[in-house]
Amino acid sequence: MSAQPVRFRAAGFAPRSLPAAGGATLVGLLLIWQAAAALGWIDTRFLPPPLGILRALRDLAVSGELWRHLGASLRRLGIGWGIGTMCGVAVGVLVGVSSWVRSPAMAVVSAVFPIPKIALVPLFIIWFGIGEGSKLVTLSLGVFFPTVIATAAAVDQVPRGLIRMAQSFGLSRAAILGKVVLPGALPGILGGFRVSAGIAITLLVAAEMIGAEEGIGAFVLQAGNLYDTDNLLAGIVVLSVLGLLVAWVVGWLERLLLGWR
Repeated sequence: MSAQPVRFRAAGFAPRSLPAAGGATLVGLLLIWQAAAALGWIDTRFLPPPLGILRALRDLAVSGELWRHLGASLRRLGIGWGIGTMCGVAVGVLVGVSSWVRSPAMAVVSAVFPIPKIALVPLFIIWFGIGEGSKLVTLSLGVFFPTVIATAAAVDQVPRGLIRMAQSFGLSRAAILGKVVLPGALPGILGGFRVSAGIAITLLVAAEMIGAEEGIGAFVLQAGNLYDTDNLLAGIVVLSVLGLLVAWVVGWLERLLLGWR
């Protein structure tokens, strides 16, 4: 009797990314949307078809209005997210390695983090005025707390055996931090960047809606007040593309900084 081959059963759950399937899904949904509008199943006064949104985007791009609003939003997003991220990573690393910082800092983070930062925007306007200061503080504060939490958790997950081995070889505290702790925590820190970037875009729109003359949030609010649904949805599409762009940048950073894995 010949031996029968045994099928390998321990492949585990290993889903793969299928970009073509994702793209086909989006294209299919857009085609259904356009067809429903053409057949009169959708009232285009309230939900314009994709082609109408594309025409609005084209007109905004040609007139230069799109670039004016997008430039203002990108400037605020870059400055606010950058400040909140740098401060959050610094505090998060200290929380992860220092007993003196851990309890006081986490007490403040636990108390303030659950507060919706959008609710603090009117208070920031009173403190810093209706200009750029209040918007940048809103973004920075909204990014700071989740970055602290993600960074501290990533530092805690670094294998302590690696740290003990580095100590046994006589490495200084700074060398252990730079060569063991930070590289080991980097994947978790970059994962936190994805979350904080989404929070930053949400807060950016809210801050611009409350008090701004330029920016995608201000543009969307103005279009909504005028019942201009074409431009309203065009602004929402720009925000969606902005989110995809930020996700791509974070993914590029992961590929650049985590190539050693």
